[in-house]
Amino acid sequence: MLGGGVASGSSAPSAPEFPCGGQHRGESGFIASEGFPRHYPPGRNCTWTITVPEGQVATLSFRVFDLEPDPRCRFDSLSVFGGHGPGAPLLGRFCGTFRPGALRAAGNRLLLRMESDAATAGRGFLAWFSAGLPPAHGPPHGRRRSGVNNKPHFFGESWHYFDEHQFCGGRLEKPQGSLKTPNWPEENYPAGISCSWHIVAPPEKVVELRFGKFDVEPDAHCRYDYVAVFEGGETDDARRVGKFCGEETPGPIVSSGRELLVQFVSDLSVTADGFSATYTMRSRDAAPEPGPDALNPKAKGGGKGKAPPSPKTVTAAATVVPVTATPCPQRCRRAGTLQSNFCGSDFVLTGTVKSVSRGPPQERGWAVVSILGLYKSGGLGVPQPAKGATLRLQLPCRLCPVLKKGSSYILMGQVGADGGAVLPPDAFVVPYRQQQQQVLGNLSKRPCRGNP
Repeated sequence: MLGGGVASGSSAPSAPEFPCGGQHRGESGFIASEGFPRHYPPGRNCTWTITVPEGQVATLSFRVFDLEPDPRCRFDSLSVFGGHGPGAPLLGRFCGTFRPGALRAAGNRLLLRMESDAATAGRGFLAWFSAGLPPAHGPPHGRRRSGVNNKPHFFGESWHYFDEHQFCGGRLEKPQGSLKTPNWPEENYPAGISCSWHIVAPPEKVVELRFGKFDVEPDAHCRYDYVAVFEGGETDDARRVGKFCGEETPGPIVSSGRELLVQFVSDLSVTADGFSATYTMRSRDAAPEPGPDALNPKAKGGGKGKAPPSPKTVTAAATVVPVTATPCPQRCRRAGTLQSNFCGSDFVLTGTVKSVSRGPPQERGWAVVSILGLYKSGGLGVPQPAKGATLRLQLPCRLCPVLKKGSSYILMGQVGADGGAVLPPDAFVVPYRQQQQQVLGNLSKRPCRGNP
């Protein structure tokens, strides 16, 4: 097998080298971005081909995914095709930090193409490819591993503890149905999987989603295992309804349009019972149905012994209504580079988002960040030393720029008439990587044109 993949049954090296592109042949193996788990290089175009034995279908499931986020994947992206030729169908184009669901080709070939621009980079991707039976025969039955990695929440050095035959997700178009985590209800869900259910209702109808038993590894920011729900059929942060983990059952969710995307992701360590949920498709003006007793979290042997909180219906429309008081651009986009935007911005800092409040359409939103580094203050009056200080930034547009709670960014914005920090829709905002600290430090020492 070429290109750094690990063939099934071979001894796994502790530090395999992953080049830019390559050919992978065999029943299964790993494939990863160039240099993984280090950050992938900028300005690259890499192509990998996968060929499994004739008569079987090629399947790809992602274990790690971290590319520069953008709602339309304009900067860095990974495209997956169901074949090697020029007419091969596009199975998906991905970026950001949400792991795509499992992808299956119609035949025995897959092609991956990753493109990166000259700016921000991430850790890239790690994926497992395998050969399976054609859909008519159903997926092969894998055996579940009870142990994973004793080192939680980061990519381990053992390469063979994944269950490569766990399939879940799919497109759901029946008037009503259910979704659940793999192994439900007999065992915990597996580690290192990603499932995506795309629920599509007929025109003029909406989707109502209700969770039953819910037990997903808890974390204050749901960074490890989580369920995310989106309006539409794509994992677009601007259209995310909610992100859930822990033992508290989310309230009912009603879409504003005819589509909902439900994504479940588990990391490589702790697992839990998982969840079950049901959906129904109903008219827009129909009242939500009362939740059946069968969805009570105590239904499976008492669960964790907690009664469900009184659910409140979450209306997805509240997350996607466009701004009316302050117009937003048709697309969220930024122009130029880190260097070209430095002098044109009133302030430049790096910080971690502590909270984001977008507010109703008629009001401006706010973001509170904890400052990591200040490279240009613009008269904001930030206390010194700036590291650890919090700053409140005004967001005139509800959708742009995209900010995620718990993530760190380079933030270049303007100072408003009231002396406050403002991030306009076209502000230069990119995920922060530690290696950019030196570049920002050097830029802060150079005088900008027109300045003494």
